Amino acid sequence: MPVLGLGTWENDDAEQCAESVRTALEAGYRHVDTAQIYGNEDAVGDGIAAADVDREDVFLATKVWIDELSHDDVIESTEESLDRLGTDYLDLLYVHWPAREYEAEETLGALEELKEDGKIDRIGVSNFEPEHLETAQDAIDAPIFANQVEMHPLLQQRELREYCADTDIELVAYSPLARGDVFDVDVISEIADAHDASAAQVSLAWLREKGVTAIPKATGEDHIRDNWESLGASLSDEEVERIDDIDRTERQVHPDFAPDAW
Repeated sequence: MPVLGLGTWENDDAEQCAESVRTALEAGYRHVDTAQIYGNEDAVGDGIAAADVDREDVFLATKVWIDELSHDDVIESTEESLDRLGTDYLDLLYVHWPAREYEAEETLGALEELKEDGKIDRIGVSNFEPEHLETAQDAIDAPIFANQVEMHPLLQQRELREYCADTDIELVAYSPLARGDVFDVDVISEIADAHDASAAQVSLAWLREKGVTAIPKATGEDHIRDNWESLGASLSDEEVERIDDIDRTERQVHPDFAPDAW
């Protein structure tokens, strides 16, 4: 899984979304993330088709929404996602939340069937806490490949990072810039100035230092390229420690169906 991807949450203008995906892929991105609930899978598929990049070179992920988590609904809705995306398979399919219709054995059993049928390469979950991850992995034989969660310097997910490291589950960070709040953090701005970089690049570099894949949303070419250039940013141990020491826990996403542990 490429360590930096393009997030597409709230990129719901079809023309703009398709152009964002095309621009990102031609700039060097090889990881694109979407979800059924975003309402943009058609546009994401159009962007991939328009880019001068082979589908086989793109790591494509989407997520099954909480109303589609019964066994049959997982299968049917995933087939619909494949049609909208214009592809025969997904590199990664996530359960979007452990909520509403979610039952570990039924929901994940359906994903396991999709994997056995070649419709998906990897099984993922999103917004799972350690107890959900343990139950999920016990429910199926196939490995849980990734857990996508909100993570950024203002929500560092230390306990979850430790659990995933111990269980070989990849962490993927959504809202990795805390919806812009990282731009107002003095420590991050100071490190960015020292590197002649942006605060976004520093935040993304910090996530990479933690072994976490980031999927920042970007629509315009300037932001897409700025985020991509974070791959060239290298932080010292002291700079990583300064960001580690930011004493804030600020969650940007907290729907009413979120896990009780939140």
